[in-house]
Formats: sequence, C-alpha cells, structure tokens
Amino acid sequence: MAPIVDIKSLTKSYAKGPPALNAVSLQIEKGEILALLGPNGAGKTTLISIICGIVTPSSGTVTVGGHDILTDYRAARSMIGLVPQEVMLEPFETVINTVTFTRGLFGKKPDPALIERILKSLSLWDKRNSKVMALSGGMKRRVLIAKALSHEPSVLFLDEPTAGVDVELRKDMWRVVDELRESGVTIILTTHYIEEAEAIADRIGVISGGQILLVEDKATLMSRLGAKEMEIELHDPIDALPESLAGYNLSRSDDGTTLSYVYDTQAGRTGITRLLQDLSAAGLVVRDVQTRQSSLEDIFVGLVKEKT
Repeated sequence: MAPIVDIKSLTKSYAKGPPALNAVSLQIEKGEILALLGPNGAGKTTLISIICGIVTPSSGTVTVGGHDILTDYRAARSMIGLVPQEVMLEPFETVINTVTFTRGLFGKKPDPALIERILKSLSLWDKRNSKVMALSGGMKRRVLIAKALSHEPSVLFLDEPTAGVDVELRKDMWRVVDELRESGVTIILTTHYIEEAEAIADRIGVISGGQILLVEDKATLMSRLGAKEMEIELHDPIDALPESLAGYNLSRSDDGTTLSYVYDTQAGRTGITRLLQDLSAAGLVVRDVQTRQSSLEDIFVGLVKEKT
C-alpha cells in the first residue's frame, strides 16, 4: 500500500544561512501516529508548512493521498487538517461560526451534527455562542483543534498543540487523538513533551539541522538504541574506585555509596556477572542493585548531540 504522505528529497533554502530542510525523505503510512521530535530551529514547522501549502519548497516532491501538493494543491490540501503553533482567530466571531466557516472553506456541505460532536469532544459546546475574544488561551487552542477537524481530514498535523496549555486540555487532546486513530486518521505530531510522544506514537522521527536523523518504530528504536543503567548500592561508602575496576564503565556518586554501570542491552554479554564478581574480589559489599531503561528523552538528546 502506498504511503498516505510521501516526501522525497525535500529541500527549503533561503538567501542567507544553511537550508531549513536538506533533502528530507519520509513516508508516512495511513492510520499511524508519527511523532516528530527536534530542537528549536530543527525544521519541524518548515516541513509541516510545506506539506500544508503555506511555504513553497526549493526542490523535492510531496504527495498526500497520491496528490502532489503543488500541481494538485486543492485535492492535497482538502485531505489535511492543521493545528498550528500560533493562535490566530477572528476575535469578534463566535466559536460555532468560526468552526462552521472553516468547514465551508473546504467546500463541505453544512453538517451541524458533526460540528456539535467536535465541539462537545473538546468541551467547547457550552462556549459555542461565545466570542473568541472572551475565551481563555486554552479554550482558543481548543477552537484551533475544532477548526482543523471541521472538514474531516484524512491527515492531521499537530504542531506543538499542547505547548503552554493546561493539563485538562492535554487529556482532551490525546483522547481525541485516540478516537481519530481508531477512525483511520493519520496523525503527525511535533512536540517538546517527549513523554507524550513516548506514550501515544507508533513511530518516532528525529530531525535536527534540517535533516531526518532517523525514523523508527518506537519499540524498535528504544530497544536498538536504549541502554540500561544499573545502580549498585554499597554497604559502605568508598572514596575512590579500586584500580581493579578501572576497566568498567562505572561512575561513583558524590557520597560514595552508589556505583552506576551503563551497559548495552543488545550486546551478547553485559558484563554484569563478571562485574559483581570483581566487586566482591575488591572487598566491596553490595547492599542493593537496581536497573533503569533509557527513556526516549535520553535517546533523543544523545542523537541530537551526535548531530551537532
């Protein structure tokens, strides 16, 4: 099956400075949730803006549902919903009119029942006749999401949708995302909240310096790149590591009561058995042992450091 979003060698250059995007290629499958992670200035918003027809690429191609975003713009754009970072709404219009008008812009017939369902799902129904200017920042963000859903898109872009909003909105947002995925909508999410990507995404993409560093299934990525850390609590503190343990990747806590050992989960041998034997041979008594798997944030920070 062809990907619903197919990006090939996409580049965006400006007169000054390095390219905002540099030969980016990415295929996004129908019905998946892809989380795109990257530091500020990595190219996330530029990539989304090109796909949504807001920015013109310097070179490369993008198709959405088989429709080229340049030569078949209307068909491609009709399949896309976008929740941008910036809150840009008509302040004197009511919530329900704002959302209904957006549906009409895409040539869709009026569907009051659908608009009602969308507003209720985002806890906006009670505010439907309120003017946008009277809403809180969080409520305005909900209106942006409702607008993006009003024309029933097949592909939904969420560009930092929960940045700076309350916990209640985040919960509503992810509940709606789950419902959309179940209905077959493809979702591309950019976020600084890495724990959210780790919780809901099917695949993780990492972008830095205008280039895609990798795109992997979340579980595969964490299994392939994730290291484990073993914390060894000693019965008695030590002032320094014994020379006999110098060959191990060990670090000592400031108070000397704990040793940390990082090892590769994919290696044939972890070295743990030999380490524990050598600890005993060095006269160190182990009180407790705990292990911790690397989080997605650890992996992300490591990848970006390698790039820079």
